[in-house]
This record gives sequence, C-alpha cells and structure tokens, in this order.
Amino acid sequence: MEVFVTTTETQTAEERARRRAKYLSGLVWHAGAFLIINAFFWLLDIAGPGGVNWSFWITAAWGFALAFHALAYVVDGRQLEERKSQQYLDEERKRETRL
Repeated sequence: MEVFVTTTETQTAEERARRRAKYLSGLVWHAGAFLIINAFFWLLDIAGPGGVNWSFWITAAWGFALAFHALAYVVDGRQLEERKSQQYLDEERKRETRL
C-alpha cells in the first residue's frame, strides 16, 4: 500500500515555490475575469431601464468569493495548517513524556 505525503517537510523549496506561483496565477486570472465581466454587467445594467439594479448583487457575491480566494492565498503562504499541526504534535509529545 502506497501513501502519498504532501507536507511542506517533504516538498523541496522549488516545489513549494511552484505551487505558490500556480495559485497566484489562478488568483490573478480570477481577479481579471471579475473585473472584465463585472464591468460588462454594470454597463448592461446602467444602459438598461431603471438604472443600477441587479449588477450590484452579482458583483457583491462574486467579490465575496474573490476575497476568500485571496484569503486562501495569504493563509497558505503562511503555512498555517502545517505550523498548527507541528504545534499540536509538540504539545502531544510533551503530554506523553509527563505521563
């Protein structure tokens, strides 16, 4: 049985850098699509009857999703999960040595 481990300890610096660069590229494309498509929606909404009505809601919902995408990039950069796992592991080891 083969187990795949993808922790930062087993990844080389180059692999981690490539992963971050790929994620950043995805974030940039997401932001670009957000700007272009929402600009088009706003133009359609303003040109239509009744002024601004529905484009605000699309922009707000998509902006919320884009904010979480950016947050995921920032948190991954700090390797929060890996650091917390190491912290909990250290605490467990200390607890076991006390017993």
